[in-house]
Amino acid sequence: MSPEQPQDSRSVTYASAGVDVEAGDRAVELMKAAVKATHTSGVVGGVGGFAGLFDVSELTTYRKPYLATSTDGVGTKVAVAQALDVHDTIGWDLVGMVVDDIVVVGAKPLFMTDYIATGKVVPERVADIVRGIASACEAAGTALVGGETAEHPGLLGVDEYDVAGAATGVVEADELLGPQRVRDGDVVIAMASSGLHSNGYSLVRRVVEMAGWQLDRQVDELGRSLGEELLEPTRVYAADVLDLARAFPVNGADGATGHGVRGFSHVTGGGLAANLARVLPENLQATVERATWSLPPVFRLVSELGRVPLPDLERTLNLGVGMVAIVDPEVADAAVAHLEARGLPAWIMGRIGPVDPDAARHGSDWVQGAKGVAGGGVLMTGSYAS
Repeated sequence: MSPEQPQDSRSVTYASAGVDVEAGDRAVELMKAAVKATHTSGVVGGVGGFAGLFDVSELTTYRKPYLATSTDGVGTKVAVAQALDVHDTIGWDLVGMVVDDIVVVGAKPLFMTDYIATGKVVPERVADIVRGIASACEAAGTALVGGETAEHPGLLGVDEYDVAGAATGVVEADELLGPQRVRDGDVVIAMASSGLHSNGYSLVRRVVEMAGWQLDRQVDELGRSLGEELLEPTRVYAADVLDLARAFPVNGADGATGHGVRGFSHVTGGGLAANLARVLPENLQATVERATWSLPPVFRLVSELGRVPLPDLERTLNLGVGMVAIVDPEVADAAVAHLEARGLPAWIMGRIGPVDPDAARHGSDWVQGAKGVAGGGVLMTGSYAS
């Protein structure tokens, strides 16, 4: 049959196969304003091009620019959003997971792209997701320059979707933060998380399922429903982290001079100790005092409801700490005050010292290196405050 011949009842069209091109176009129209609001002076062109364009002329002002890049998703937290039919916060989770990995090395995020795969394009739902991404990008100071929404009938259910994103930033080579700057005697500062963020949801959802709890259950300890707590958006630290690094700089590629920020650690999958160990040199360890903070209610709830052992909690969930700064001891108190003044709860939770050669005797309280990084060690001591 030639393409010009009329269709009959046996004809197969893209629409009958489950892909609605017009719905995709409608979704783009609904999100365009939010995406444009993120565009910085570096963005070239508008929404809808094959490629997002960004003017990197400003990089000519750098002595030796390094590009930093990261990609991530939100994981099974999207299952909670789908169950509650609430989709405007997932974008915050995505941006937090991606952009806050970049700022850890001191890089300024330049732009981000997103990818949404769904069983059926519902324009309003897709637009809600992207509006959330755009809002978080504005907070992080990065441009949303492009994305893709793909309809995958037969692979995903009509109400199912997954999201992913990637971002690129830039940092001056001799301002790169990381293990090479960390010194014996440095102070470890915790920055509070907003809740579970976007990690450990396979554990959390399993605990909830085994307890027979419903997402609309009102929980006194939380002061709201279980579903509302589980959907609490990830805190985006990018602006706070870069502002702290600017306020308290150190000098030279190895940070040998000056009193300021040595490095950061983004607490995501693997928990606090494993992620902190990644940004320490092999010869140093961080001793973290649990008594410096009390576990927020959602973490205590998961622990008690699921009888989850402490080692599992600590290597799965952030337990109230979403970002960590390592700073020179001379500016530690001032750095905490600086973060607090920006509305970000922070506190001193530990110090850096030489690796204890017998630290392994502490069992699950001790971590050295993680995720393929032959980093330093982290020793968790004491008990959480009540």
